[in-house]
Amino acid sequence: MFLFFFQLSSLMATYSLLISLVIYVMAFSINLSHADPRTDLVLRTCGKVRVQNVSNYFKYYSSITDYMQDEIYRNKFAFKDTGEPPDRLYVLAQCMDDLTNDECAMCFSQISTLIPSCFPSTGGRVYFDGCFIRAENYSFYREALAPEDTKRCSGIVNKGKEFSVAVKEVLSKMLLKAPSFRGFASKHETSNGISAYGMANCWKILDHDLCSICLSEAVASALSCIPSTEARVLNAGCFLRYSDASFANDSNGEYSKEEVFSYITYIMGVVLICVIAIGIGVCVGKLTYRRKIRLKQSKETEDLLLEERVQYMQFKYATLDTATESFSETNRLGCGGFGEVFKGTLPDGREIAIKRLYISRKFRVQEIRNEMEIIGRAQHKNLVRFLGCCFTSIDSFLVYEYLANRSLDLILFDPAKKKELDWKRRFLIIEGTAEGLEYLHKYSQVRIIHRDIKASNVLLDLRHRPKISDFGLARFYSCDQSLVNTAIAGTLGYMAPEYIAKGRLTEKVDVYSFGVLVIEMITGVQNNKYQSEKTYETLVTCAWKHFQSNTVQEIIDTSMTIEDAEEIERVVQIGLLCTQESPNLRPTTTEVVQMLRKKDVELSSPSKPPFTDELMELHYLGSLDQQHPSTFGL
Repeated sequence: MFLFFFQLSSLMATYSLLISLVIYVMAFSINLSHADPRTDLVLRTCGKVRVQNVSNYFKYYSSITDYMQDEIYRNKFAFKDTGEPPDRLYVLAQCMDDLTNDECAMCFSQISTLIPSCFPSTGGRVYFDGCFIRAENYSFYREALAPEDTKRCSGIVNKGKEFSVAVKEVLSKMLLKAPSFRGFASKHETSNGISAYGMANCWKILDHDLCSICLSEAVASALSCIPSTEARVLNAGCFLRYSDASFANDSNGEYSKEEVFSYITYIMGVVLICVIAIGIGVCVGKLTYRRKIRLKQSKETEDLLLEERVQYMQFKYATLDTATESFSETNRLGCGGFGEVFKGTLPDGREIAIKRLYISRKFRVQEIRNEMEIIGRAQHKNLVRFLGCCFTSIDSFLVYEYLANRSLDLILFDPAKKKELDWKRRFLIIEGTAEGLEYLHKYSQVRIIHRDIKASNVLLDLRHRPKISDFGLARFYSCDQSLVNTAIAGTLGYMAPEYIAKGRLTEKVDVYSFGVLVIEMITGVQNNKYQSEKTYETLVTCAWKHFQSNTVQEIIDTSMTIEDAEEIERVVQIGLLCTQESPNLRPTTTEVVQMLRKKDVELSSPSKPPFTDELMELHYLGSLDQQHPSTFGL
């Protein structure tokens, strides 16, 4: 038996080695034709004039790039403008003609994320080796040349005469060919065994004459770079490059005999190794079945995230790395759930919150996708604003607006900081949170149940205005849906009894959690850390008893000056109405908002809250496996 498994292990090792070799040779073969989107950044420049309305400008840009995605894929070129002067936005993007449609789409998806880093400037230019994008507040489409035009000469030189001759021949032929050949030319010349490669590309919106003007200047600039082994010329209307190494993805049929022979040799080698690998693979197929299933699931996981990438602004990893100083500890805001949160600063000075998520299981990916889908659809002044995303092979990042005062729990439950929250501020936080929930339940494009309302998921800006965050557990529901049976998830101490006992999920689950939060706001005590001489008494039941005995003032946070005792008592009553055991007795969020806004709205007497007897409390504690912490509030 041991020998059998040893042989199988040997076969598996051999199989893995051969497959790795196949992949390596295939990659090398592909490299012969240089099939890649060439997304290395060559140059990024930003304008010096500022726009009047940055918010509108960003919206215009997002709208234009969304439109361009299909155009770029079909034509490898797109331009569009929208908006009102003086902030009307003009955008042009193009890929080099040697890229395939798929490669072009990949290049555009990355380069389009860099222009917003120029805002609030009126725009800028970004050059990759494979594509180009430009944005301005004026029509620049037919500009062949501009004062900002520049060149990049390599620091490595080749002083041999043969290389100089080959480069000049390449540049001369490209200048003649490109204007008459859809603005594109790719050339390869050899002088006494020394090769030079070149590519010239005019933007397709330019006519023959403008393309000739642009490339004439580009060739002159490139000639001044000789004897550098590589040069790039970055003009307003064209891109030109030469090198001592092949870089184009398509040589347009101009391979030498030696290159053809080499290429055929590599292909034959690949075929031979594939045949051997397939033979071995048949023998050990059953053993690799599970591995293939895992790889398939991993691919499905990536596809789920890729579906969302095109819907939101995608940040480059380098941008986030720079913004957070390589995700340094000094910029780390907290950790919880399944990731960390960092504070970042973009080049334009904007502060952002970056949620770094670690994907180890598919259900985690679903939560990320769920949060993106929900917060992308929900836009309200009391909901945290989602800015974009970034995905790498290891990590996933969600980017949000940064709120200076972070989460409510960090202030409300801190003995020193809670003094910042006087009654007026606390009331506005309660009211704003209620309005955010009302929007989710009633006015968003689809009805949303948050499922995890608590102080750590309410963020505060500089003026202590609240914004609901952390939508990883949120769920959609239809407007005529009375309940949904779903897996229980939430935070201990904030979950409604009907949800714990039977998994009955309605918007009244959020109302219950909100009621607990209201009582916490009045008392300054965290429900889960409330201590009482009576073993099974909770903060909510304590508040209810004081309300019944007209002694509410005894539970009011001592750090808060009582400015309006009657109003505070009324808000306690609203909180208790929200935490009634029967969901039918709890008000809707719309009713809660009206109760808070209009003091003349008559309030009913709250019934006894749940969890006041030992059996219910034991069931409550036994129904939960773990707390679901916030990834923002720590």
